Amino acid sequence: MTKKRSILVTGGTGYIGSHTAVELIEKGYDVVILDNLSNSHAEVIDSIEKITGVRPGFANIDLNNKSAVQEFLRIHPVEAIIHFAAFKAVGESVEKPLEYYRNNLVALINLVELCRDQGIRNFVFSSSCSVYGEPDYLPIDEAAPVKPAQSPYANTKKIGEDILRDASAVLNMNIVSLRYFNPVGAHASHQIGEYPLGTPLNLFPIVMQTAIGKRPGMKVFGQDYNTPDGSCIRDYIHVVDVARAHVVAIRRMLEGKCKNKYELFNLGTGTGLSVLEVIHAFEKSTGIKINYSCVDRRAGDVEKVYADTSYANSELGWKAEHSLEDMIRSAWAWEQELQKKTMVGSK
Repeated sequence: MTKKRSILVTGGTGYIGSHTAVELIEKGYDVVILDNLSNSHAEVIDSIEKITGVRPGFANIDLNNKSAVQEFLRIHPVEAIIHFAAFKAVGESVEKPLEYYRNNLVALINLVELCRDQGIRNFVFSSSCSVYGEPDYLPIDEAAPVKPAQSPYANTKKIGEDILRDASAVLNMNIVSLRYFNPVGAHASHQIGEYPLGTPLNLFPIVMQTAIGKRPGMKVFGQDYNTPDGSCIRDYIHVVDVARAHVVAIRRMLEGKCKNKYELFNLGTGTGLSVLEVIHAFEKSTGIKINYSCVDRRAGDVEKVYADTSYANSELGWKAEHSLEDMIRSAWAWEQELQKKTMVGSK
């Protein structure tokens, strides 16, 4: 019997991490998860097991505790690391820049040093389209200039990429940075999805919470942008498509198919949708009216961002497959499932 190849997923109880853990397990990998549960829930491990029939290894460890991570990797040797674990709230990063720089960058450096010391040669980094800032042209391809970051959070992604690019020049490692656009939706099982501990900052959970009555209404920031309806445009991609891209990247590394020691790819659909388009699509799909009001622009918001994904399509052999309808349907089913859990928990 062939031994399963072991992959460490940091932040694996989080939104994208948990979906990626499911996809890895379903493709036959052995998955171990490190997460300090600062913005996620331990029961996600149970949900992953319900979906896959396999319980991933798990330890509650903060990546800034290098000795604890080192000991974990000594006991659980892995062939590759997918690194999701990071603070990610843009607004909070503006208020607490030092916490964001310490947490996001020290953890990354610790992991790369441990890869060097323990001979782990494959590393996938969770990056972001936020590194592009206000783009010079659309759609954005990987050759687009990286702009000055508009938040400490975005800057940790830019600096993280710089660290990895520089490290790849001197380390015997394959490193892939995946720049996500806007992951949304949930797993078809309704067992895992976006589950923010505090007030959500992303459009989809805000729409869902408004629709289900958790919030009385929602704000659309800006109605005078240079877009067809005046609201911001983003590239929304189903979280399962994002997760599958990580599995493709891992397979590319383990099969020795990387063309450079450091590679980066955009993950998006290539289609831009405005905030109002998403709201109206939700209303059409569900028959539920969203109580929203248009207010002034919000500082730091980029007007239009959507991806050119041709490089990922051709080089990785990966393409986003889910439609906007799929994204809405799965996100709404997940929100309804969360509501049931809340009601059961309150009895």
